[in-house]
Amino acid sequence: MTLSFYKYQGTGNDFVLIDNRQLEFPKNDTKLVAFLCDRQFGIGGDGLILLENDELSDFRMVYYNADGNEGSMCGNGGRCTVAFANFLGVINKDTVFNAADGKHAATIENGIVSLQMQDVSEIKEKPEYVFLDTGSPHHVQMVKTVEGFEVFKEGKKLRYGLYGQTGSNINFVEILEDDTFAVRTYERGVEDETLSCGTGVTAVAIAMHNAGETSANRIKVHTQGGELQVELSEKDGVYSQIHLIGPAKQVFKGEIVC
Repeated sequence: MTLSFYKYQGTGNDFVLIDNRQLEFPKNDTKLVAFLCDRQFGIGGDGLILLENDELSDFRMVYYNADGNEGSMCGNGGRCTVAFANFLGVINKDTVFNAADGKHAATIENGIVSLQMQDVSEIKEKPEYVFLDTGSPHHVQMVKTVEGFEVFKEGKKLRYGLYGQTGSNINFVEILEDDTFAVRTYERGVEDETLSCGTGVTAVAIAMHNAGETSANRIKVHTQGGELQVELSEKDGVYSQIHLIGPAKQVFKGEIVC
């Protein structure tokens, strides 16, 4: 079988994108997805995304983790899928699409994608960390400095030790300024640190705002792969109008025999 694919990245979080509007991709073949995401034997990516037709919106985004299993919402993947849909001519500047956690509105202009995330009302504050779900589960933990921090070792320990096999993404956060933070993330499904995580960046912004570390409604978050911004509104402990904003770029396209 020969597959046509596109490679996209959003602040270093990279994905294999496939136009599956004709439903030709074998969606239950987890080994194939894992092979395509493999950086040595396949194309390489933090995940694989199928763009499909959807009766209730402009398109559907189907996201797979690099381990081959279908995943929960991916923020950077969502932004890349919007850019892909724009490239294919499925959408223009504005869109509403379906994902694992429901519908999302988004805009794209000059390569910058603003993706509206789901509202967040439940934030669990613990002495050492904060836990919340921004389409995917996230553990947010403050550290003095993220530079040189053993993200893989400590992230893996928490991912399995605290959250078991189902797991959670683990974010380590440093305060840079009143409205600016740095984060490094261990992602479940990838089972390693990624250069950026969109739902993680969203979780960090909300967690820091909720903890009183910032009062800004537009928060800058530095990842290993670049800067993202999160706009948000809060009322009575409920966060709404959450937008994840940043670049999404096509890197290359090709065909692979598998």
